[in-house]
Amino acid sequence: MQIRDLATASGATAQTIRFYERRGLLDPAEREGNGYRRYDDAALSRLRFIRSAQTAGLTLTEIGSIITVREAGEVPCGHVSDLLAAKLADVHRHQQELALLETELRHLIEASQSLDPNNCEAGSVCHVITQSHQ
Repeated sequence: MQIRDLATASGATAQTIRFYERRGLLDPAEREGNGYRRYDDAALSRLRFIRSAQTAGLTLTEIGSIITVREAGEVPCGHVSDLLAAKLADVHRHQQELALLETELRHLIEASQSLDPNNCEAGSVCHVITQSHQ
């Protein structure tokens, strides 16, 4: 299939497909006599894998590491599990950071309700934010 057919079947753009080729995530396509790229079903399968892995939050570098393990003839399941566990730990860490941020924002909003704008000093940018840290 040509790149436009692969793009349609995979949901990726032709530009994305060429980018994945340059990054080594997709094997370079064979060229037809007219110079058009020619892809097989393996390329479609690889693209579907890449898109699924991205949906799981994996980066292109992480996806590339999975492909490298597979191309070395090994089963990458353990490696994938490790990557996903690390990704989940990152999610938990971000959730904690967001919970702290939520608390801080609620505190600032609550504090802003009792502040008088007339008390904002001329040399200050905004006492809603600076008042809570004094």
